[in-house]
Amino acid sequence: MRTVRSRYRRPTFGYVPHADQFKSHCAHHAVVIAGAGLVGLTLAIDLKLKGVPVVVLERGETVSEGSRSICQAKRTLEIWDRLGAAAPMVEHGVTWNIGKVFLGDSLLYQFDLLPEAGHKMPAFVNLQQYYVDECLLRRFIELGGDVRWRHALERIDHHDDHVVVHAVTPEGPYSLTCDWLVSAEGARSTVRQQLGLKFDGQLFEDKFLITDVHMKADFPSERWFWFNPPFHDGQTALLHRQADDIWRIDLQLGWDADVEREKNPDRVAERIERMLGPGVDFDLDWISVYVFQCRTLESYVHGRVIFVGDAAHQVSPFGARGGNAGVQDADNLAWKLNLVLDGKAPASLLETYSHERLYAARENILNSTRSTDFITPKTAASRAMRDAALDLARTHDFARALVNPGRLSTPAHLKDSVLNTPDEDVFATSIGPGSPALDAPIRIRAKSGWLIDLLSGEFALLYYGEESDVARTLAAAELSLKVIAIGREVKDAEGLVAHRYDLKPGSAYLFRPDQHIAARWRAPDAAKIAAAQARACGRI
Repeated sequence: MRTVRSRYRRPTFGYVPHADQFKSHCAHHAVVIAGAGLVGLTLAIDLKLKGVPVVVLERGETVSEGSRSICQAKRTLEIWDRLGAAAPMVEHGVTWNIGKVFLGDSLLYQFDLLPEAGHKMPAFVNLQQYYVDECLLRRFIELGGDVRWRHALERIDHHDDHVVVHAVTPEGPYSLTCDWLVSAEGARSTVRQQLGLKFDGQLFEDKFLITDVHMKADFPSERWFWFNPPFHDGQTALLHRQADDIWRIDLQLGWDADVEREKNPDRVAERIERMLGPGVDFDLDWISVYVFQCRTLESYVHGRVIFVGDAAHQVSPFGARGGNAGVQDADNLAWKLNLVLDGKAPASLLETYSHERLYAARENILNSTRSTDFITPKTAASRAMRDAALDLARTHDFARALVNPGRLSTPAHLKDSVLNTPDEDVFATSIGPGSPALDAPIRIRAKSGWLIDLLSGEFALLYYGEESDVARTLAAAELSLKVIAIGREVKDAEGLVAHRYDLKPGSAYLFRPDQHIAARWRAPDAAKIAAAQARACGRI
């Protein structure tokens, strides 16, 4: 008889009474975050680094169960690197760029998610979510962060200028107040339910077995996806390598599958044995059966309550869009919330968090829906078209673009954001206002480095020329900006900074604190830079 035994030993933090519980009045905090998962902790670290008093309430007493979100995307790694948390993730995780798609037992095609050199971070690092949570938690605690375990948010009282949060602990209930409450509780958000917010979308009538298997195997560190594999006839399968010789295996089951039967370890082991072949030694580490949904709130900001991650939106796991999108939510929100709390931006700036991340969520839902529709066609006609595309993809390149085994996570290009200053000059690049930064190698005083490291969570001006040239321009407008001048001090190590940004002498890019482009010019003056920064702060 097979059993499920996780090799990972989750740390237990337990309940510790907090002084706030015994005060005669409600303690007040600038920000309270409900949920200590990867999204809530990312936001908490970012706010802490910006000097914002923040408290994290977590109903549980440990990190996530099971590997769950395993594919950490390049943009997400860049965000965590800025927060000082990425290095142990990259070191422990499995780096990969290559994906392969099979039909039956034949390779249809393969793809490279980062074919060009000159980036600090890889396309993806596979690392189990419990390790990610631990890395983020260690970083937050290192910064003096306040996480309150076994503090279940029970209800809130929502006022125009603050929120009262009522929490329940093993020693009884208590209340605290905050300027802003952020729900990072996941798909079953208590706050969202209490506010009665509509969270509708599409449920896909299929079920998938998702299991982690411990085994020694010589498969390469690649993403392998099968349509109609010989070991799982008529369905789909996915194989991914993780840290510690753990392998993620996803098997399509069909809508009529009996969940309890399929979760039986003996039944799962039979399926894995058919996949791996006889004589392969393996242990079952984690088992779950999923029904996929795609849904979103219509707004992520409701008065003084803000939603991030799965509390705001859900997608199917194919494409690794859920956790990565949630981290980018936190990245978008942190600097805006900081400016509002500091009185440097109006509260309306937070509405742009909702607009920008709702745009990203809808893009993710569209891609996720298309992937799931292709993987699980709903009609005989759509299945016939799917199968025809797969058959043509054996020999025709054009058909490979029609095959959709899960378009993998990419960052949103916020090209229609009201915070962008529209181009007045012509640039021959694939990026522009609203796009995330493109990394490139640099040299600083003969020492190798990366451009992305210089975009460190504040407004920054990338200038192609000497810093002294642009310093006079900034001084004229009394602007305080970090200047990254590509000249004598900071050199374009391989010419990729100039190439990727189409830089010429005098060209400049203004970056927001979340490393998205706010504006760019061939020859900016003080007034243009000042206006673009004001616009990016919601003051215009």
